[in-house]
Amino acid sequence: MERNDVLIIGSGVAALQLATLLNSDKNVRILTKSHIKNANSYLAQGGIAAAIGIGDDPSKHYTDTLKAGRFHNNEESVREVLNEAPTLIGNFSDQGTIFDKDQDGRILLGLEGAHSENRIVHSGGDATGKNIIEYLITNLTENIKVEENVFAYELIIDHEQKRCIGVKAKNPDGTIRIFLGEYVILATGGCGQMYSFTSSAPTVTGDGIAMAYLAGAEIADMEFIQFHPTLLYKDGETKGLISEAVRGEGAILVTEEGTPIMEGVHPLKDLGPRHIVSQTIFDYIKNGHEVYLDITHINDFEKRFPSITAICRKNGVDLSEGRIPVAPGSHFLMGGVKADLHGRTSINGLFAIGEAACTGLHGANRLASNSLLEGLYQGEKLSQWINAHSKKEPILHFPRSIPIIQEKSISLPDVKVLKDRMMKRVGIVRSKELLEEQNNWLLQLHVNDLAEFDSYSIQDIEAIFMYITAFLITTAALCRTESRGGHYRSDFPDEDEGWLKRAIIQKRKGEVVIRHEQIETAFVN
Repeated sequence: MERNDVLIIGSGVAALQLATLLNSDKNVRILTKSHIKNANSYLAQGGIAAAIGIGDDPSKHYTDTLKAGRFHNNEESVREVLNEAPTLIGNFSDQGTIFDKDQDGRILLGLEGAHSENRIVHSGGDATGKNIIEYLITNLTENIKVEENVFAYELIIDHEQKRCIGVKAKNPDGTIRIFLGEYVILATGGCGQMYSFTSSAPTVTGDGIAMAYLAGAEIADMEFIQFHPTLLYKDGETKGLISEAVRGEGAILVTEEGTPIMEGVHPLKDLGPRHIVSQTIFDYIKNGHEVYLDITHINDFEKRFPSITAICRKNGVDLSEGRIPVAPGSHFLMGGVKADLHGRTSINGLFAIGEAACTGLHGANRLASNSLLEGLYQGEKLSQWINAHSKKEPILHFPRSIPIIQEKSISLPDVKVLKDRMMKRVGIVRSKELLEEQNNWLLQLHVNDLAEFDSYSIQDIEAIFMYITAFLITTAALCRTESRGGHYRSDFPDEDEGWLKRAIIQKRKGEVVIRHEQIETAFVN
């Protein structure tokens, strides 16, 4: 049994930002299921959005964010984060040479989809996430212990105090460990691996969301899945992300015959909101076409996008032809564990930050490059809150030590079957018929009835969490009888004003509540 002041589950940008800003007198432990760099944040090719350019203003960024989110956003959350964005960028820039600058020392600003101004800050061209993560890792201090290859699988709740006090986890050999924490933070990312086409790291399987759900926390807006328009598509598989910044630099989407596909679809054409561009590409592929990014108008492509160039070369794409084959795939979850901007959830002592949290910032569809921003912002705000709240709550009932258990297996279809069925039935285009088909299939597996996980292997628990998360997504998508942002239903193809700002909240044992409210709630922790 290992006690900590702050227990962080996950190792993305939100987790590392939080850890590095906590006071040095705090005993901090980071648990990560794989290597510390094996996270979506590390893969982020885009940048960080901030209104720091001449003629730009946080109010413009605010308007763009609401439009992209189809006005499902929490407006106060949006305003607070975006007003703080220039200061966040300024603080990082003052600490080193992390951001790309011009010859006069000014930060370079790029353009991405649905932004009205050039406001995307990059690092190393298309290696922003990698560079931010490596920078934060270098700032980890002696009071912070990082434990890799430790799989957290069950939140420990003191039911008398109604407070989360820790987590159960497993080592690769199956040894069960108990970690206690005054503050327990889920920074486990989203659930991109629910789908066969995805830009997500292999570790992003919805673990934190499933754990929170099983512990009784409120889960919100799970129907809103963002499908990135341009993943490298080769031999029937997606191979990696092709950043929106490529289109921002002038690339256009074309068919195999060279016909532009976004003409007349949206005023911003290839830089339209992601859900619209993804749906357009999906329709062309469904009708038998191949879709490419035409990059012939981008000068020095290989120098500007070194990471993308490496991905293309690795997968046999000849960039001298000026075309990159693409298809849309799961990229970001706007929903998650319902939390305020400090990460406070509906369970005392439990916090959620980054993509695992649903704060209302992104609404129904995230604006490009607002995700790293949210992670940096929440990490900073939660660190300030914890540093100011030093009072320790006594743990009245310590969980019992768990003896070595003979692991048993569970009979579930291979997760590849789940991914394929989620892509087909709960993917870019949904309908009542497909959603009910998926819902009925998931219900027959009875994963929601499971209550004890100690005796299952890490692989089986991860699969169970994927099936639980798939159930949450499918249930919410079936409930929302409209199309909005990342949720598109062919049987309800339009937005319905009656659904505006109505959040679908799910709790343990299948409880579903539809609330007409702003997402942020003043939770007490």
